[in-house]
Amino acid sequence: MAESDFIVQTEGLSKIYGDGAEVRALDGVNLTVRRGEFLAITGPSGSGKSTLLNLVGTLDTPTAGRVVVDGVDVSTLRGNQLADFRRERIGFVFQLFNLIPVLTALENVMLPLIPYQRGLKFNLKERAQELLKTVGLSERAHHLPGQLSGGEQQRVAIARALVNTPRLILADEPTGNVDSKAGAGIMALLRRLNGERGVSVVLVTHNEALAGEADRVVRLRDGRVE
Repeated sequence: MAESDFIVQTEGLSKIYGDGAEVRALDGVNLTVRRGEFLAITGPSGSGKSTLLNLVGTLDTPTAGRVVVDGVDVSTLRGNQLADFRRERIGFVFQLFNLIPVLTALENVMLPLIPYQRGLKFNLKERAQELLKTVGLSERAHHLPGQLSGGEQQRVAIARALVNTPRLILADEPTGNVDSKAGAGIMALLRRLNGERGVSVVLVTHNEALAGEADRVVRLRDGRVE
């Protein structure tokens, strides 16, 4: 398969923390994610799941190995180049919703692109409104996060992750802070966005039932792929 068929490739990816008592969070991980694929990463606590996601998302740098995202070796990017690459191509959904409590749902969705609004080729407010409609929250657009349920807050976070029209969504335990019904709804939403928009999704979860709904499951243990 040609390299262009992959949205993510890692080669010999390792991450070591600590100067004295070293902790090897990842140990030579080789991983590929096809364009349009919905991949779940599972494993026990401390297996390296979130570390792997952070390295793929360029939120952290590897001790050794290489990460290629959308055909770009991210180790070659620095400063503003790296920030622009992340903003233009990757959407993040975290276990903690990370919404700004004094901003409405609509404003939270707009937030990542507000500093770049003058250079955009589309109306940011209209896009945010459309995304809230996509996630079923049109009528909650002007509510503050504190006025929304956990599931609704996570749907706002998913809409925010989509505002830059990313090619890749990285979701780290996105159902971890909601009840099972809301969690199932969030998983269904991610699956629908993956199918309808062709966005590649990498989901980290400890929930084997949710992982089973993905196209493919990768299991980590002690920083290695099982």
